[in-house]
Amino acid sequence: MGSRPEASHMDLRADGTTAGRARAPSFRQVGSGSPAVELVEVTRRFGAVVALDRVSMRVVPGQVAALLGPNGAGKTTLLRVLTGLIDPHEGEARILGQAVTDGGWVTRRLIGLVPSGDRTFYLRLSGLENLVFFARLHGMRGRQAAGRAREVLDQVGLADAGEVAVGRYSHGMQKRLSVARALLTDPPVLLVDEATHDLDPEGAQAVRTLVRARAARGTAVIWTTQRVEEIRGFADTVTVLGRGRVLFDGTVPELLSRSLPRRYILQVRDGARRVPDLAEALDRALGTTGTIEPTAQAEHFLLALPEGAILGDAVAALTASNFQVLACREETPEVEHVFLQITRGDSR
Repeated sequence: MGSRPEASHMDLRADGTTAGRARAPSFRQVGSGSPAVELVEVTRRFGAVVALDRVSMRVVPGQVAALLGPNGAGKTTLLRVLTGLIDPHEGEARILGQAVTDGGWVTRRLIGLVPSGDRTFYLRLSGLENLVFFARLHGMRGRQAAGRAREVLDQVGLADAGEVAVGRYSHGMQKRLSVARALLTDPPVLLVDEATHDLDPEGAQAVRTLVRARAARGTAVIWTTQRVEEIRGFADTVTVLGRGRVLFDGTVPELLSRSLPRRYILQVRDGARRVPDLAEALDRALGTTGTIEPTAQAEHFLLALPEGAILGDAVAALTASNFQVLACREETPEVEHVFLQITRGDSR
């Protein structure tokens, strides 16, 4: 991001400023309680479509803020506003207190972007060569660019693959290379767009670990995702967008407190009784505490609880009738359950 002509030949100083330009705001001048990223009543329209509708959000240094929402919710538009690619029609976006629309390249160089796509590298070049190229776009000279490229390759665990053509990288390796590129200027703000949507669990965990480590060093992170289950234990806060509006803004525990799951998968055995229709027998045993129906998997049943019913009472009713409840889990992951309720407008 923030590319400029190489002919300007300006060096990055050790303090992160560039000769011949206005000094960028210092990350170290921002206190832990002051926002590194702030959106205030931001509205952005595309013709008659309101992509962002008075969106407010703040992220402090060291915080991972998850940004959730279905397709068309406004997540990508929000990132484009923060990176200065588009201007808001109303409201203001700020990085370290500086309005993005006023700061130009000085503000944008404070942002590291990990895009969602993989087609942002030169596949015939090595990982090191790619990073040197992008470092030069940021104004670093040859030796400095090469040194910084090797540093960030090591930080993301790709030091041994630095000389390998990017076309031979796995998806997970390319994502880590994207993180490395975003870290070239050691930015205080990291924007990560759908980084794990096409990765296997191991690759996704590797990227989350890298990002969490940066947050531990004081970087403010906005992490957009549709894999809602991954934010538990990873994100500090969560903002849910729907049709350009903020539907929820708070911590993950606060999000989960919005609703309790009402459907569970139980693994049940009938012991030695061998009843002819186990599902019917289980339903009778439950009485008014819930309803149960079989699933495609043997011994597994779907338990639905009515409003006000307690899971423990339902399990107790089954065990009192001499059924063995071997396992119990939510039908839908808890975070996903609440996310769907919020984005569908269901407040129950």
